[in-house]
Amino acid sequence: MTAAALLVQILNGLQYGLLLFLISSGLTLIFGVLGVINLAHGSLFMVGAYVTFMVANAGFGLWLAIPLALIGGTALGVLLERFLFRRFYHRAHLDQVLLTFALILLFEEGRSAIAGNDFHSVAIPAFLDVPVPIAAGFAYSAYRLAVLAACLVVAMLMFATIERTRAGAAIRAAAEKPEMVDLLGMDARRVHMLVFGAGTALAMLGGALAAPLYSVYPNMGDGFLIVSFVVVVVGGLGSVAGAFWAALLVGLVDTLSKVFMPVGAGAAIYVLMAAVLLWRPAGLFAAARA
Repeated sequence: MTAAALLVQILNGLQYGLLLFLISSGLTLIFGVLGVINLAHGSLFMVGAYVTFMVANAGFGLWLAIPLALIGGTALGVLLERFLFRRFYHRAHLDQVLLTFALILLFEEGRSAIAGNDFHSVAIPAFLDVPVPIAAGFAYSAYRLAVLAACLVVAMLMFATIERTRAGAAIRAAAEKPEMVDLLGMDARRVHMLVFGAGTALAMLGGALAAPLYSVYPNMGDGFLIVSFVVVVVGGLGSVAGAFWAALLVGLVDTLSKVFMPVGAGAAIYVLMAAVLLWRPAGLFAAARA
C-alpha cells in the first residue's frame, strides 16, 4: 500500500470516528446522567438521515437539513424526556430496554409510512463534491473533510460548554452523582431535559452529515448504535472526553482492519472492546470524566 493510500484510509477512519463521536457522546451522556439505556438512539440517527433525504428530495440542500436536524432533534428529545423517559428513571433497566425497543418499532413504522422501504441516496452539494489536493498526487473528498471539520467544531463546543458553563458543571455533577445537581441549586428536571435534548440532537446531526456518505435505508442506525456502544464501553460510561478519544480509536481500528485483514475484519473492534474490559473494566478514559 502506498503512503497516499494509507493516508486516505487514516482520514476515512478519523472521519468515521468523529461521526461515531456524535452518536456515542449523546449515548454516554444520557446513560451517565439519566441512567437510561437508550436502544432507540440509533433510530434517532436514522431519523436525522431521513430528514436530510426528504429535505434534499424536496429541492432544498444540506444548509436547511442540518439546522432542521439540530432543532428537530432537540425538540424531539425534550418531548421524549418530558412525556416518556421521565417516568422510567427509577424503573428497572429491563423496563427501560422495553420502552426503547418499542420506540425503535415506532420509528421504523413511521419511517416506512412516510418514506417507504427503498434505499435512497442524498447528493453531495456541488461545491463540496470535488477533490481537495493535500499532497503531491494525493487529493481527498471536500465533503468528507467538511464532515471531519464540522464534527471537530461540535466536539470543541461540547467541551467548552461542559467545562466552562454552569449548565456544564451541573451535567458533570449529574454524571458523577445525580444528587449534586440539587446542591448546585439547579432543577434536576431541566438538566435531564437538556441532556436528552442535546443527545438526541447530536444523533440526528450525525445522521444528517452521514446521509450523503451512505445510502439512506431502513434500520440504518442499528449498525452505528452497536459500534457506538463499543465506543462507550472503551471510553468509559458518562465520559464525553472518553467517548471522543475512543471514537477516534474505534474508527481507525475498524477502517484499517478492513484494509489490512479483510477476513474477519469486522471482529477487530470487538476484540478491542474485550481487551479493554479485561484490562480496564471501567474504560480507558474513565478517570478523565468530562
